Amino acid sequence: MSRSDDSAERERPSLLHRRSRSLAVAAVAAVAVVAAVIGVSLALTGGDQEGQSEVSDVVARPDQSPPRQLIAAGQVAVSAYYTTKLVQQPNGDAVNGREWSLYNAATKRYEKTDWAWLDVAPGMKTAAVLERGLPVNRIGLMSLSTGKVQRWIKVDKSVGGVQFSPDGKRLVATTYSHNPDGLFKDAPVRVQGASEDGDGREMPGPKQSRTGFYVIDVDSGQAQFSERPAKKDSLAAMAGTGRQDFSWSRDGETLWEQRLDQPGRNYYDVNGRLKSLPRQKTDLIFPPVTASPDGKLVTGGFAGGKDGQIVSAVLDAKTGKQSAVVPGQQLLAWADNTHLIAWRCDPSQCQPGKGEFRNQLVLVGLDSDKVTPLSGFRKAQVEYAGRWNPVFTKR
Repeated sequence: MSRSDDSAERERPSLLHRRSRSLAVAAVAAVAVVAAVIGVSLALTGGDQEGQSEVSDVVARPDQSPPRQLIAAGQVAVSAYYTTKLVQQPNGDAVNGREWSLYNAATKRYEKTDWAWLDVAPGMKTAAVLERGLPVNRIGLMSLSTGKVQRWIKVDKSVGGVQFSPDGKRLVATTYSHNPDGLFKDAPVRVQGASEDGDGREMPGPKQSRTGFYVIDVDSGQAQFSERPAKKDSLAAMAGTGRQDFSWSRDGETLWEQRLDQPGRNYYDVNGRLKSLPRQKTDLIFPPVTASPDGKLVTGGFAGGKDGQIVSAVLDAKTGKQSAVVPGQQLLAWADNTHLIAWRCDPSQCQPGKGEFRNQLVLVGLDSDKVTPLSGFRKAQVEYAGRWNPVFTKR
C-alpha cells in the first residue's frame, strides 16, 4: 500500500500554504457519495524530451468521485479507498475508524467492506484484513477475486494495523493494547475555544497503547514478535491518534516509525533492533516521502505560492535537493520513474481557504506541464460525508 499515512492523506488547514510537520489530526465524517459514471482509457506520452517513456495502461475515471471502477496508471492502481467516520460509543468513548471500499477483481468495481483495516498485496490478488473491534487476534488473507478469506493467521498479541512488504511475502502487524483509532473518556484532551467562554472543554482522547510488532511470513504464517511500546509522553498525546503503525522501507530490509519527539523517523531491523542509519533530509517531510521505482527520486512538499502556482517538489533521494517541480498540491504515488499521481485542485478555482480542497487525482510528468485527470473532484470542504482517500498498490 502506498500511503500518504500511514498511510493515509493528512490535510493541513491550507494545502496551498502547508509546511512539513511530523503529526496531523484527521477526523472526517464519511458516507460514500457517488458521482456520474464515465470510464476513459488513455495512453499518455509525458514530456517532449527524446526517449521519454510512455505511461502504460492508464485507466481514468474523470467523472467518478469516489470511483466505482478501477483507476490505474503505469505500475500502480487504486486498490482501495477509505473514508473516516467518528462513531460515538455508549460509555462516552468514540472510535474514529475507517470505512473501506476494496477493488473486486471479479466485478471490476470498488465495493464497500466491513473490515476495520486492510492492505492489498503487490499484484492485487490478496488483501490482509482485520475485523471490527480493534485490536484483534487474527489476520485474514482474502482473495480479491472471490471476496472470501482463504486463511486466518492467529496471533497471541492483538493487532491494530497490517502492511505487506514490498515483495508481498511478509506482513508487519503492529500490536496494541487498546483500539489505535479509539478516543477514550478516561484519557481526555482539552480542545481550545470549544466552549462558549473560550476556555475550551475536555473531550475523549487517544491512548498511546502500542506494544510492538510482528513480522509474519505469509506462506507459513510464522510470526516473530518484537516488543516496541509507544512512548507515553505529552508529544505523543498531541498526535490526536493512538495509531503508531510500523511501515516497510522501500527495499523491505528495514521497518520505520514516525518519530513523535521531533521530525524524522526511527528505523529498525525485522528483529526489532534500532538501526543507526544516517538521518536523511527527506525523513523530515510529512506526509512520508514516496520513492520512485528506481529509488533515485522522492516526493517532496508543496512548492507553489508564487504567481498562484499549484506545484509540488520532486527531490533527489540522496541529497534532498529539488530535482523538479510538477503540477499538484500533494504527490501520492509513482506511475513510473518519470510520472506521478497527485491531488490537484482546479487552478481557476483553487484559492486558500476556498477552492483548495476541491481536488482530483491527476497524472503528471517530470518534464511536461500536461495534466491528465484520473478521478472526479472531491467537494470543496475538508470535512464532509464521503471525503475519500485512495490507497495505491503495485499491480
